[in-house]
Amino acid sequence: MAVPKRKTTPSKRGLRRSSMALLRPAYIEDAESGELRRPHHIDLKTGMYRGRKVREPKDAS
Repeated sequence: MAVPKRKTTPSKRGLRRSSMALLRPAYIEDAESGELRRPHHIDLKTGMYRGRKVREPKDAS
C-alpha cells in the first residue's frame, strides 16, 4: 500500500485546495435584447438561443 513519505505542508495543501473555491457565475449581455444572461443558456424573455427561436418566451405575469 502506498503511503506518503513526508507530511504535506499547510501551504502545499492550500495550493491544492485553491482550485476547489466556488466561483461567481458569469453573466454576459445579450446582443439582441441587452439583458444579462448566462453564457450558453437560453434567453428566457425572448426564447432565443444563438440567433434562433427555440422556445416560446415566458409571459410577464
